Amino acid sequence: MWLWEEQGGLLGPFSFLLVLLVVATRSPFNACLLTASLYVLLRLFSFEPVPARRVLQVLRPRDRVAAIAHRGGSHDAPENTLAAIRQAAKNGATGVELDIEFTSDGVPVLMHDNTVDRTTDGTGRLCDLTFEQIRKLNPAANHRLRNNFPDEKIPTLREAVTECLNHNLTIFFDVKGHANMAADALKKMYMEFPQLYNNSMVCSFLPEVIYKMRQTDQDVVTALTHRPWSLSHTGDGKPRYSAMWQHAGFMLLDILLDWSMHNILWYLCGVSAFLMQKDFVSPAYLKKWSAKGIHVVGWTVNTFSEKSYYESHLGSSYITDSMLEDCEPHF
Repeated sequence: MWLWEEQGGLLGPFSFLLVLLVVATRSPFNACLLTASLYVLLRLFSFEPVPARRVLQVLRPRDRVAAIAHRGGSHDAPENTLAAIRQAAKNGATGVELDIEFTSDGVPVLMHDNTVDRTTDGTGRLCDLTFEQIRKLNPAANHRLRNNFPDEKIPTLREAVTECLNHNLTIFFDVKGHANMAADALKKMYMEFPQLYNNSMVCSFLPEVIYKMRQTDQDVVTALTHRPWSLSHTGDGKPRYSAMWQHAGFMLLDILLDWSMHNILWYLCGVSAFLMQKDFVSPAYLKKWSAKGIHVVGWTVNTFSEKSYYESHLGSSYITDSMLEDCEPHF
């Protein structure tokens, strides 16, 4: 086994960092001292991952590849609703991925966007609306099958957890922000429903969210979510910024973020899984993470051929927008 695998995958990135510091400081001694200091700090402030046995209970329940319904299966039912959870269970999903956001009065609810415009018949930022106000909105208003779901309400986190447990579904809690509030809200859920330790995972694009969750409860299974070039490009590949200098600047930040995610942040947070955009998942990619003891989950896998590839060739769990048919990705 390679040395950098035995050392938790850190020898490679720290060797690279040492070379950069030698070039920057022009002093091998200072470069070595800085590199050693950074390594010690990383070891001191990093978290140990959750035991592998419990991770497998979450990521490979019943010892098989898991099919996770994205936002509850946003193609098959209105996203992030109790109806979507029930539909996902009916359609054979192993689990559901659910987005957590907060109302202006601090109530944790299921919502992907920071506004209610796209999915409901209302308008405005979620952080400006009270729970009483958002409870009056129809989360099925803009869904293609809205006539099949006439009485849906935006659910609270607790309502969603209860529904998932009733249907024996694994839960991927996707935290959109508000690290402190999210960690506190989720900790309450884990205390009220201890079975969540063996059938749920907290994931986020934001490393500070995962780090805070591990600080709050080190027994929770966690994952980092990543899409390369996410800072400079939208989910459908379009540039976020029209100004060339701005676009180039965010592309450089994307490179730094990607390197950090793959080399440092996973270790610092002590994650058990890495949720990666499907176009970047390959056998070699899985092998790289497997050497570090990390499971890879691809998203969003939306065609029958892709699902078959994940199940039979990669042997890797995946997140999908539909359990029933091929569909376009829901960004």
